[in-house]
Amino acid sequence: MGSPANAGVSAESAPAVVRAAGAVLWRPGPGGRPEVAVVHRPRYDDWSLPKGKLDSGELAAHAAVREVAEETGFSCTLSRFLTRIGYTVANRQGGRDEKVVDYFAASAGRGSFVPGDEVDELRWMSTESARERVSYPHDVVVLDAFEALPAETTTLLLVRHAKAGKRADWAGDDVLRPLSESGLRQRDALHSLLPLFGPERVHSAPRTRCEQTVEPVAADLGVGIGPEPLLSEEGYVAAPEAGVDRLLRIAAAGGTAVVCSQGGVIPDLLTRLADAGGLDLGEVHSRKGSVWTLVFRRDPAHPDRIAGNGSGPALRLAAASYLDDPEP
Repeated sequence: MGSPANAGVSAESAPAVVRAAGAVLWRPGPGGRPEVAVVHRPRYDDWSLPKGKLDSGELAAHAAVREVAEETGFSCTLSRFLTRIGYTVANRQGGRDEKVVDYFAASAGRGSFVPGDEVDELRWMSTESARERVSYPHDVVVLDAFEALPAETTTLLLVRHAKAGKRADWAGDDVLRPLSESGLRQRDALHSLLPLFGPERVHSAPRTRCEQTVEPVAADLGVGIGPEPLLSEEGYVAAPEAGVDRLLRIAAAGGTAVVCSQGGVIPDLLTRLADAGGLDLGEVHSRKGSVWTLVFRRDPAHPDRIAGNGSGPALRLAAASYLDDPEP
């Protein structure tokens, strides 16, 4: 039953939600400071950050990378989710729709800009200059989110393994329980999503279902899957501080890493990391096939200190965002 606030509103007149995605595309600029791409659209005679509507069945991360390529000519690697912006836009029926845009930080790769009908000019500029150039206040909000952290950070993709059926229905050793048919579909969806963040290393709890979840990504990279017993449920429950330290060591090794773990590990692990970093993540979700993008930076108060139990650099969780099960 509809609420009183919706009484008298027909389905035809209810505003539609238009999903879109974009990115702050950046590259190292003079003096090591980042410069960001701002594009001009002749149809609207405006300056904006690259963005566009999601295609049918497309995830926001996929759309952000595609739109960057289409509007700027550059490939890119995502590092972190920045923010979600909502505003109304006119529709063809003369009404207003709600537009929701997810923005990511993205480092520029290879490419070159070619003017076209949709975008006829691209300018690289400092974030300060970009704030003055963009035509819309919501783009300033996105740039503020980008500047809240250094452009150069460390990203780790923490994955919960895909579906593997019910434990009670598996007669063998639970360590060997494989992915189910729906889990294989989730694995394929993750195989499409995770490379957008430029992973270089792959780690996994020593469980068949965990290893199968990230196996295609490792195969594409031509690397082995590093076994992580401290990030299995049994290993983590026995020594949670050691598990946290192990994840920090993986993050500190350089490059973006993928780590596949289990539902009995991820919520507590993230809570401990967030508490140490002074972040409030709220309820920590961890559906099978989901991904947490974790962004780390060195402890600004002690950049050269040895952290925790004396075995690694003082990394602190600086940001975290949750990407639900990517299977369409």
